[in-house]
Amino acid sequence: MRILFTGPAASSHLFPMVPTAQALRAAGHEVLFASPRPFDQIRQAGFPIVEIGDGRPVREAFEEVAGTRATYAQPDLTQDEIIEMAAAAFSLASRSTTDDLLAVAEGWGTDLLVHDCCLASAQLVAAKLGIPAALQNFGLSSGLDMAARMAVHFADVYEKHDVAGPAETTPLNIVPASLGGDQGGVRMRYVPYNGGGVVPAELLHRGHRPRVVVTLGTVLTGTDGVGAITPLIESAGEVDAEFLLAVGDADLGHLGTLPENVRPLPWVPLAELLRVCDAVVHHGGSGSALTGLQAGVPQLLLPQGADNFAVADALTAAGAALRSSSADVDAALLTRLVADPALREGAARLRAENDALPTPAAVVPDIEALVAAHR
Repeated sequence: MRILFTGPAASSHLFPMVPTAQALRAAGHEVLFASPRPFDQIRQAGFPIVEIGDGRPVREAFEEVAGTRATYAQPDLTQDEIIEMAAAAFSLASRSTTDDLLAVAEGWGTDLLVHDCCLASAQLVAAKLGIPAALQNFGLSSGLDMAARMAVHFADVYEKHDVAGPAETTPLNIVPASLGGDQGGVRMRYVPYNGGGVVPAELLHRGHRPRVVVTLGTVLTGTDGVGAITPLIESAGEVDAEFLLAVGDADLGHLGTLPENVRPLPWVPLAELLRVCDAVVHHGGSGSALTGLQAGVPQLLLPQGADNFAVADALTAAGAALRSSSADVDAALLTRLVADPALREGAARLRAENDALPTPAAVVPDIEALVAAHR
């Protein structure tokens, strides 16, 4: 079969597709990605990519919808308001991809379109061409809900293409049912893909004292910098642990002189760091949260925007995480993160739930069946 993967130009949305795509390619299927620029990070995964869209950064669409400079943190909005703003912005960014994606899907002879919920053109193309679609969820939230919101913003594009409405799509969930996703469809184990990077040799094994990874994902540092972790860094020196600052090439000048037990790192795949660490602090991004879940480590979430607040609600309810505002992080909270046995037990339970799910390779027949059922 020929399986076309597509999503917006955001690694947090494209990276979760990679294990699924790898499994399908290993089973003998042809795989192609269609993505707007930039796609350097997804290129590292080794798949052929065709460019769609006009090259306009997604950030510009968010600024146009918000009417101001784009920031990740949205402290004055509810979670639902943040999601609705994202639906409007991603729908706007999707407009220029429609004709290109239609041409690629038709010209390549696509048998199955696997799409992210935040590319509004995907279900239009599947409906117009009459091909089956599968929605690759990227985290805990409902992809079907987001896709439905975006279709409302895309109504005029459907009318222009004489398409009655979005194609039906089957969700591909990557979280245990206790944490969310969508009802029905296919549910598989979360297998992290965090991109490539050089792992320092001394980080291949555990250290002499607890290690805590601190990360802000792939988007937040570019829009808001590293201010969200300033109080954490100020408190870290009082904690008997080593803090690995995994924020890539972000400007650390705002943090001042780092304590001796805080070590900045270049880009290192998060899953490799967590394999030899005892806890993780992050903003509540789905990729960071699920990589922490897969590693079975306690988490401290400092939610900022996007779906961070919903992720924080789910992980704290499961007993696997703590939650705090950035300003309220102190040494006592960080000490609890690495020392509380209840957190470790909660994290271990979630890891066991994830491990009990079938791998992406094991669900390949279920995905193949989507095409067979459509014929």
